[in-house]
Amino acid sequence: MNDHRSYVPAPDCMAGRVVLLTGATRGIGRAVARDLVRHGATVVLHGRNAAGLDALYEELRRLGPEPAVAQLDLERAQGDEYQRLTEQIEARYGRLDGLLHNAGVLGDRSPIEHYDIGLWQRVIHVNLNATFILTRCLLPLLGRAKDASVVFTTSGVGNRGRAYWGAYSVSKFGVEGLAQVLADEVENTAIRVNCINPGATRTPMRARAYPAEDPGTLMPPEALTGPYLYLLGPASHGISGQRIECQY
Repeated sequence: MNDHRSYVPAPDCMAGRVVLLTGATRGIGRAVARDLVRHGATVVLHGRNAAGLDALYEELRRLGPEPAVAQLDLERAQGDEYQRLTEQIEARYGRLDGLLHNAGVLGDRSPIEHYDIGLWQRVIHVNLNATFILTRCLLPLLGRAKDASVVFTTSGVGNRGRAYWGAYSVSKFGVEGLAQVLADEVENTAIRVNCINPGATRTPMRARAYPAEDPGTLMPPEALTGPYLYLLGPASHGISGQRIECQY
């Protein structure tokens, strides 16, 4: 069986699948959303910026199945907004085959001693708490799918802490813990749960973290979509509780 390192997605490998992708308007999220649609998925595009979502919708609707748009500010959203999104997906599709948690904020790269408390709370909420809330709300819809996949984007600092990565690193440790707990809980169901570390990638977040770095030395997001399609699609059926690396 192919693994993510040798996986070449078939043109129709995502046909018939409904996938919600958070943080879809830029970087890795945008690249993965594009390839999901190209390979036949119906993608629910999440973001907080209406103009960015509308532009992405117009781009993707010409490439494959018509996507849907889900505007939600993960920093400020309340429970009823998550529930409304869940109900909209249920009413339109009746199930959810895939959930990719890709949205996140970097926060500040500073020592713990000087880390702004309010910013710490914001990063933990967006990257971890909101991820939990959305997952919890959508689990019943994932349970209706014959082969459902939940994928969490993690980081190189998500399982080994490094100085000055502060709340971002801690939030990704939490995400990986959430994924491990969930994978164990749904072990005997049709839902599988995995984490993926994209590695050093040419994204706006990477540029903020390393402003002096030459982006030309980094992999573009478009080169890393294969492992995401592998985990979200049928090729990885039976694989759960794993943390995989896009780059070596």
